[in-house]
Amino acid sequence: MKMYLISDNIDTFTGMRLAGVEGCVVHEQQELQQALERSMKDRSIGVILLTEKFGRDFPELVNSVKRETQQPLIIEIPDRHGTGRRPDFITAYVNEAIGLKL
Repeated sequence: MKMYLISDNIDTFTGMRLAGVEGCVVHEQQELQQALERSMKDRSIGVILLTEKFGRDFPELVNSVKRETQQPLIIEIPDRHGTGRRPDFITAYVNEAIGLKL
């Protein structure tokens, strides 16, 4: 199985291409939806990487695809501008998941 990147910027796309990951660059919601549909039909793709900007700009689309799809695995990754998450997001996630304050 291979990974496939759907990015909102050329820098992330170029970096991942250098690492051997194929992908595409899209900017609009319709383009994102078409790229997701194409990549989900390809059975050789096991992981779809999305830059976090898509999760912020089009949360309803990204979340619905994540909920409805078991395979391929869809993962949001930070781009060259860094993560859009707050600095303690991992600690907060663990606190919420297990109910203990770390």
